[in-house]
Amino acid sequence: MNQLDGEKADFDNSVEQLKECFGNKIVLIQYPISCGASFNAMVDVLKMKLYQWKPEGGTPEVLPIPESEKEKAEALHQLLVEAAAENDETLMEKFFDQGSLSEDEMREGIRKGLITRSMFPVFCVSALRDMGVRRMMEFLGNVVPFVSEMPKPKTESGEEVAPDATGPTSLFFFKTTVEPHIGEVSYFKVMSGKIKEGDDLINLTRGSRERIAQIYCTSGQIRTKVETLEAGDIGATVKLKDVRTGNTLNGKGCEYKFDFIKYPDPKMRRAIKPVNEADAEKLSEILTRMHEEDPTWEVTQSKELKQTIVSGQGEFHLRTLKWRIENNDKMPIEFFEPKIPYRETITKAARADYRHKKQSGGAGQFGEVHLIIEPYTEGMPAPDTYRFNGQEYKMNVRDTQTIDLEWGGKLIFVNCIVGGAIDARFLPAILKGLMDRMEQGPLTGSYARDVRVCVYDGKMHPLDSNEISFRLAGRNAFSEAFKNAGPKILEPVYDVSVFVPADKMGDVMSDLQGRRAIIMGMSSEKGFEKIQARVPLKEMSSYSTSLSSITGGRASLSMKFSSYELVPSDVQEKLLKEYEAQQENEKE
Repeated sequence: MNQLDGEKADFDNSVEQLKECFGNKIVLIQYPISCGASFNAMVDVLKMKLYQWKPEGGTPEVLPIPESEKEKAEALHQLLVEAAAENDETLMEKFFDQGSLSEDEMREGIRKGLITRSMFPVFCVSALRDMGVRRMMEFLGNVVPFVSEMPKPKTESGEEVAPDATGPTSLFFFKTTVEPHIGEVSYFKVMSGKIKEGDDLINLTRGSRERIAQIYCTSGQIRTKVETLEAGDIGATVKLKDVRTGNTLNGKGCEYKFDFIKYPDPKMRRAIKPVNEADAEKLSEILTRMHEEDPTWEVTQSKELKQTIVSGQGEFHLRTLKWRIENNDKMPIEFFEPKIPYRETITKAARADYRHKKQSGGAGQFGEVHLIIEPYTEGMPAPDTYRFNGQEYKMNVRDTQTIDLEWGGKLIFVNCIVGGAIDARFLPAILKGLMDRMEQGPLTGSYARDVRVCVYDGKMHPLDSNEISFRLAGRNAFSEAFKNAGPKILEPVYDVSVFVPADKMGDVMSDLQGRRAIIMGMSSEKGFEKIQARVPLKEMSSYSTSLSSITGGRASLSMKFSSYELVPSDVQEKLLKEYEAQQENEKE
């Protein structure tokens, strides 16, 4: 447990939270005398000594446990002895006979507990002030089991792979950093076999070949060049051509492929752009590089929103990205709220016709299109008869095209033209005109979806009709009909799961309901209350920050796209006014 010198450090509360998740597997090896700015001493219940540091940290003074702490230390020591004895029958018998174990015997019991993951020891550390770090590293060196003793890792196909130095060579790359003057540094674990400088390997994930030019052992920022590494070792290499975090590299004939890293879904989005527009391309390169270093920074270029969107695990995560770009790459950037990818649709049928006519010497332009549009739902019957203003329109379906839209939903294009009113060669142009408007809906310029269009009549001219004429006629007829068809805006709604301590349940529920959330259910899981809700994406802006504030950082959330739903009428009116104002500004 790090940062025990932090202002809000609360060791006892943190241990309780750990026990809520992991139960009695949590066993204290150490506990602090006090937390916060006064943290400078801890009791080690394995060695039964007090470790105390000067303000600058470093090597501690090892002292007897003071009388005021003896009772607590002995009680925790006894719990540690019992936990260690539970992992070995011989130790258990000895414990029952003698009531205690030696320090070496306790280490052996802890080691076996780590192998079976039935014991999670807790240490106290302030890494910044170098307090407790050396003792923890000593424990890791003396007690932590060898790789060969741990459960064997499995490949994607479920095959167990023993960490055998004589087996086929296989490396798993788990981290990438980019350093000045060096470039990409790729960190890997040797899962099987041996690796030496000059070895040629195949990237099973990407299908490319790689030569390992140099290999290093690392200790923080210190890299020590070595000639070979073998199964169980962790190392680094540089200047690989085509290796990303999560890739597996194998020797000839080896087909192992590992997939250990499961990245969490992003919890916060921000639009990003450089202060100087001329830096846009350079910013794109920087973001690509940073995603390779940390794949939980997700970057998308949204053609729909005309924005670059970065997503991360929360406000601090994205602030770190901004700081690094501005300080390491010396590029000033701006964060702002991303636009919401709304959709437009209709709620009733409507009819319109439009004539495009243009004469300017020579051949002119002429095209007239009559169409009916209506909301499309899966499995609806073929169009038959419509009635508008007391007039009946009967449809004779000649052909139906279903266009699966890349942004979701469908456009159904029905050819109901009889008597050759419009030549068949102009139908693709009319469809293009419809797609123009589907890509930029009449209400807010968002994508439109789930519309059926029946083109049933029109006119053409033997000389002046051409594709552009019918494209424009189709587009304008569709726009007019769309506005009279009860147009509605759809918004993206997400399934949100919030894990919250029981004492903060009410506050979190109130906050969610203020965000137009629909609560779908509640349950208990791993000592936390789980709230499941459906929330509009617009209302999730900065939610991770608010949730952290409400619960003191004790809650967590996950969110996943669910569906598009109609926005309430008051929200729609507001969006329409905003779009109109934006259009006016652009005209000016």
